[in-house]
Amino acid sequence: MKNRLHLDLHAGQGRREEEVARLEGLGASVLRRVAEQGGEWVVMADPEGNEFCVQ
Repeated sequence: MKNRLHLDLHAGQGRREEEVARLEGLGASVLRRVAEQGGEWVVMADPEGNEFCVQ
């Protein structure tokens, strides 16, 4: 089943990698890193497989 809700977390200027590491420590996993003309973000999944992005 596809997620019904998708969260975008904004870690703050220059804090994305720190927040990704913190979330990994809590059990989340990195699915992919995205770098496009419109910006950069990290797609992650919680331990239950729900996806969310950290910008």
